[in-house]
Amino acid sequence: MRLLLASLLGGLIGLEREVHGRPAGFRTHLLVSLGACLFVITSIEFYRLYGDFSGKIPVGVDPGRVAAQVVTGIGFLGAGAILRDKTSIRGLTTAACLWVAAALGVACGIGFYALAFLVTFIALASLMLLKPVEKLLPRDTYLSIRIWGEDNPDFICDIEKGLAGCRIVPLNLKLDRDIQHRRLMMAFQVKVAANETTGSICDKLGALAGVVRVSVE
Repeated sequence: MRLLLASLLGGLIGLEREVHGRPAGFRTHLLVSLGACLFVITSIEFYRLYGDFSGKIPVGVDPGRVAAQVVTGIGFLGAGAILRDKTSIRGLTTAACLWVAAALGVACGIGFYALAFLVTFIALASLMLLKPVEKLLPRDTYLSIRIWGEDNPDFICDIEKGLAGCRIVPLNLKLDRDIQHRRLMMAFQVKVAANETTGSICDKLGALAGVVRVSVE
C-alpha cells in the first residue's frame, strides 16, 4: 500500500510536468517517489531485523540513515534537469518537483499518509494556480546584446553614452576587433526593466551613431 500510494502521489506531480512538456515527467516522478519509498521501507526492515531490542546494548541500527541519503542522492537527479540557455536557466521547478516527489516517497514509506496527501495538494495547487499569478507580476529580465560597428576611437565611447541614455547598464562587456575589415563587435549582458521590450531596445541601439548591426537575444 505504501509503495502504491507513493507511486500515485509522485505520479500526480509528474503528470503536471508532463503536460507542460518537461523532460522529467510522469514516469520519472513516479519512479523517484517509488524508489524513495522503497529505500525507507527497506531501512525500517533493517531496523526490525538486525536491531537489538533487549535493552542490554544499543540497538545498533539507525533507520534514518538510508532516508537521509535519499535527500542527498536526489540532488544529482535534480541537477540533471536544470538547463542553462544563454542568460536564462530552465528546469529549476522540475528539479524542485523531483525533490518533493522523493520527500513524498519517504513520507509514504514511514507511514505519514495524511502529511503526504497534504504536501501533494499544496504542490499541485502551487504548480497550477500560482503560474498565472507570476505572469501578472512585473519582472526584470536579462538579455544578451551584440553590437557591430566601425572600428574607430570614438565608437566605444559613443555606444556607452548611448546605452546610458537608454538606461541600459552593460554587464560582462566583451570586445571582438576585426583588424582587417576595421570592424568592432561589443557583446554584453544587460538587465532590462519589465516595461522595456526587445523590439524597443533593438530600435534604440540601432539608432546610435556608427552602429551597423544589432543582435538582441
